[in-house]
Amino acid sequence: MTQPPLSFQQRADLDLLDSYDEELEMELDDDRLDALLLDGPQQSPSTEGAIDRRLYFRELFRLQGELVRLQDWVVEKKLKLVVLFEGRDAAGKGGAIKRITQRLNPRVARVAALSAPNQRERTQWYFQRYVSHLPAGGEIVLFDRSWYNRAGVEKVMGFCNEDEYEDFFRTVPEFEKMLVRSGIILIKYWFSISDEEQHMRFTMRIKDPLKQWKLSPMDLESRRRWEAYTKAKELMLERTHIPEARWWVVEGNDKKRARLNCMAHLLSQISYAEVPHEPVVLPAREKNPDYFRRPVPAEMFVPSVY
Repeated sequence: MTQPPLSFQQRADLDLLDSYDEELEMELDDDRLDALLLDGPQQSPSTEGAIDRRLYFRELFRLQGELVRLQDWVVEKKLKLVVLFEGRDAAGKGGAIKRITQRLNPRVARVAALSAPNQRERTQWYFQRYVSHLPAGGEIVLFDRSWYNRAGVEKVMGFCNEDEYEDFFRTVPEFEKMLVRSGIILIKYWFSISDEEQHMRFTMRIKDPLKQWKLSPMDLESRRRWEAYTKAKELMLERTHIPEARWWVVEGNDKKRARLNCMAHLLSQISYAEVPHEPVVLPAREKNPDYFRRPVPAEMFVPSVY
C-alpha cells in the first residue's frame, strides 16, 4: 500500500531527526547500539514511513565494516577506485560521502571537492585540474562534484559557451574510457530528489544557523532555475551513459535510505575478499631506572572549562 505523501512539517521533523542521528553516528558502535536505543522511541510521531532508526544504524555500521574490508582489498591489490557524486544542491551527496569515508583511513580514501576554477585553471585543458586528484594504486578518491560541472552548473549559469559545452560531450566519453583502460574503476552516481524535497531542505538550511553556510548564492539561483537544471541533467545522462562508465541514479528523497542504498551498491560493484592480517600484539614498554617525566608548567594547560 502506498504511503501518503509527508507534509512539510513531517519532512522538516525528519530532517531535524537526521541531524541528531548524525551526531550519534560519530559516537556509537554496534555493541552500544541496543543499549542506547532500546528505551527510546524508534520513530517520531510525525515520521511514519521513515526507516526504523535501529535498522538504519545497524545496517550503516555493517556496511561501514564492509567498506573497511573493501579498503583493505584496494590497498592489498593496489586498485584505483574513483567514485563520482553528482546531483542537485541539497540532494544528499555530502551526507553519503561522509558515511562512506567515516571509518576509512584518510590516507587511503580521500574526498576531492574542487572550488570554482581560478584564472590559471581556466586556460588549461578542461580535465587537467581533475587529473591531478586521480588515485594511485591502493587509493580511493570520491569526487564531491566532478568534471560534470560543465554539463550542469556551467551550462545552466552560462559559465561556458556552446562550443565548450559540445566539446565536453565529445571528449568526456573518451576521457572516461581512457581512465578505465588505465586500470581505474570508475563509478558514477546521480542523487535525485524532488522539487518539493529540495524546497524543504533549502528552507531548513535557511532556518538552521548551523547549516546556513551550506547555502551559497549559487545554490539559491539553482533553485530558481530548477527546470533548466532538469533539462541539463537529462541531456547529460543521455549523452554520457556509456558501458565503460555508466550512471547509477540514487533516489534521494529519504536521506537514510539513499545513504544505505548507495553504500550497498558501491560494495556490489567491486569483487573483494577479506585480507588476512597478522595478529596485533602490544609490546611491553621499556622501563629505564633513570627515566624522569618533567612536570608541565600550569600555564601551558588548556583551561578546564568543562
